Amino acid sequence: MELPSSLEDLDPKFVTRCSLIEIEGVSLPTTTAKYWDRIKSFQARPDDLLICSYPKAGSTWLQETVNMIQNADNLQKCAQAPIYKRMPFLDMFPPITFPSDLDNAEARPSPRSLKSHLPVHLLAPSFWEQKCKVIYIARNAKDTVVSYFHFHHMNKTLPHPGNWEEFLDKFLAGKVICGSWFDHVCGWWEAKKRHPILYLFYEDMKEDPIREMRKIAQFLGLELQEPVLNQILEHTQFETMKGNKMANYSTVSPCLMDHTVSPFLKKGIVGDWKEHFTVSQSEHLDGICSQLLEGSGLTFRTEL
Repeated sequence: MELPSSLEDLDPKFVTRCSLIEIEGVSLPTTTAKYWDRIKSFQARPDDLLICSYPKAGSTWLQETVNMIQNADNLQKCAQAPIYKRMPFLDMFPPITFPSDLDNAEARPSPRSLKSHLPVHLLAPSFWEQKCKVIYIARNAKDTVVSYFHFHHMNKTLPHPGNWEEFLDKFLAGKVICGSWFDHVCGWWEAKKRHPILYLFYEDMKEDPIREMRKIAQFLGLELQEPVLNQILEHTQFETMKGNKMANYSTVSPCLMDHTVSPFLKKGIVGDWKEHFTVSQSEHLDGICSQLLEGSGLTFRTEL
């Protein structure tokens, strides 16, 4: 049987929904666990940049923004390949055996920009040893779980989400890919005290994207002029990205991601959770957030 050569050429017979397995207390796909030794032994380089987040927290938006900031002298570079080819996703493994993003990352010349959804304690130690810069983006739990729920429906490699109530229960229990949202956001927040991490918030980027772009540029040691910032702003507006094949994952085979079920870039707003949560579910999650985020210094906005 001939295997496809890329994510764009997948045949449905190669695609199955994965199951989960716990690694160091965190739920991860069995497809990822199969390559765990390689993920943990990945050799970072001092000039690597890592983009990290919990799933569905705005990492694609951040990747596109960062990539444009890096290529401010030639923004057209960002239109030459889909974002998933420009920034290898270290802990994602496709359901078949063609070269993974880990292979692509290892073969890529420096400086590299890479992506991960791993919680801080599962990241390859070499990132800390090499003192690599990390940009982390966090999004409020309510909008994150809603986006994650829809993503499970359209991504045919993820476990079936069940109904909304079932998925919310799994999310709150940390029984979804990448485990507990609370542990994830708190772990990376704590790590920024010891490592070069720029910690951003999805809601802040929605409120004032130019301000957050300046933070990113300063963190990367770059200086951008106002006209370039405005160009990047226009390019990374949600509706623009939603129609951009280099950013919206529409180039991926529909048997892998079915955009007719739900687009990869769905709404991109703060407060969509209000369309899904009951009053009791909202109050329950508020209570859990108050308890688990207490004393961390972390606060999240659920509306603007």
